[in-house]
Parts: sequence; C-alpha cells; structure tokens
Amino acid sequence: MMTGLVRVVADAFGATLGSALIYTVGVVLLMIFHRPAPLREYPRRYLLIGGLLFVFYESSISLSIGLASTAASSVEVSLVNYLWPTMMVLLTAAVFPTVRRRSVATDRRDITATANDGSIVNDSNDSTRTASARPSRLRSVLRVLPGAIVATAGVVLAVGGNSGLDWGLAAQHIAANPLPYLLAFAGASAWSVYAVFTPALADGKDGTSVFFPFVAAALWIIHFASGEGWPDTVPSIWGWLAVLGAAAAIAGGYACWGHGILHGSMRTLAMASYAAPVLSTAASAVLLGLALSLPFWCGALLVAAGSILNWWISSRRR
Repeated sequence: MMTGLVRVVADAFGATLGSALIYTVGVVLLMIFHRPAPLREYPRRYLLIGGLLFVFYESSISLSIGLASTAASSVEVSLVNYLWPTMMVLLTAAVFPTVRRRSVATDRRDITATANDGSIVNDSNDSTRTASARPSRLRSVLRVLPGAIVATAGVVLAVGGNSGLDWGLAAQHIAANPLPYLLAFAGASAWSVYAVFTPALADGKDGTSVFFPFVAAALWIIHFASGEGWPDTVPSIWGWLAVLGAAAAIAGGYACWGHGILHGSMRTLAMASYAAPVLSTAASAVLLGLALSLPFWCGALLVAAGSILNWWISSRRR
C-alpha cells in the first residue's frame, strides 16, 4: 500500500516535494504516537552510525527513483533496492552463525603409574575432550544461500509485472545511466547493515523518531536543490489524504521495524523481510486498481518457498 500511496502523492505534488511532505507529516505522527526518549539516553555511537545509515538509505532511495530516466528504469531500480532482504539474510547468517564445525583438540593425558609389582600401567582415563564446537560463518551463509536465491527470484517475478524483467534492456539502462542503480545498491547495503549491526549499539533504544526529522530535512534539501518547485495547481483533498496515509504507513512501518530488530529474533525477521516487497506490490495494485498477474502469484509462491526453506534449514541443528 505504501508504494501505491507514494505514487498517488508523487502524481499530485511531484516526486521530491511529495517525499518531503510525507516524511514531514511522518515526523509529526511519530512525535505524537512514538515520542523518542531524551537524546542523552541514546548511546552516541548509535546516534551517529545508525543515524547516518538511516538517512543515507532514505535519501539514496528517493534520489535513485528520481534519477531513473524511464518507467522501466524505475522498476529496475526498485528491484535493486529490494536486494536488501537477501543482503540482510546473508549478513545475519555471517554475523550470527548457527552451523558449528567440530574442532577436535585431543587433550589426552596418559597418566603412567608404577604399580607395586613394577609393571607400567597406562591409565586410560583418556581425557579425550571432544573439543568445543565453533561457529562456521561460511557454512552458515552457504546454508541460507539456496533459500535466498529462490526468494530473490520470487521478488523479481512479483515486482517485475506481466512483462517481466528484460535483462538485456536493463544492462543497457545501467550502462547509459548507472548512478540510480549504484545509489539503490548502496542504499540496500546500508539498510541491511543498519538492521543487523545497530541493535547492538542501541542499548534497547529505538532511534526511529530521532532519525526521521533528519530524513525529512535531507529530502527538503533535495527538493529545493532539484529545482522542481511547487505544483502548478493546488492538489485535491485526495492528494493530501494520500500524504497522510503514506506518512502513517511509512512512519508506522519503521517504528514497528525498529521495535522488531531490537526485541525480536534477527533470523526470523530477516527471513520474513522477503514478504515486504511482495505485500507492498499487492497492496499497491489493489489501491491503484490493477489486476495481480500470474507472474506475481508465482513470485509470491517462490518468496514463500525460499523463506520456508531458510526457516527449515535454520531450525535444524548440527
């Protein structure tokens, strides 16, 4: 639904002004319903690192979509952005490995004791310690890789639409205008790093409401720097309602996400994140009055299959 509402807002206000308005209203909503703790209670490293990653992600995604030259390029850029669930799954597996390798360190103590009859007794109290099992990052990543590939293919199918993704045409678009693709990839990387690493820095404090005003400020700077200006006609009441709806969806979504990465299971959240682009596409299609095509449903099944495969593999212990 968020994507559909943003599209309605962009049609009414323009891309950069619409984004700035959405995040400004989002700040107001967060200050009412999700008021942040006093700044002195947040760890400084979390505010600095988390804030930079959060603002960079939002700004890069807005810029990448705005810099896309055609509608097809916009879809391709959004697909690059949707690599973040795969990056998050692989990064989570590397940072929190579940597969253990056995390193056998035999600490064999041969206690030789001289018996009363002078014979040598080999006390086979062999303290053969099965050595401690150590996490293997590479094996953990390889275990989740098949499910990640299946789910990513599902996202490409679901978001690509009826015509699918023309890889040759996409390569031409990237060669002609690489900046939006690079920005989308950098943003996806930044978001996966934010989700995996910042909970350890946060000390249980969610900084979503702290970071949102900086995103809004960055988007206003982008708007005025772009020279896009103001709409020629005053937008209708539906445009303003779309701003409110998009702001509520985005701000509320980030608040829930912040709570999830701080207090939930990172592995479960990483696997469930594949549903985000699929649900967003489905809700947007309903909002915009579009039919959900066969490729979408095939993609949704692949996303579910990949997530279930990763869950099944992660639940097995070795």
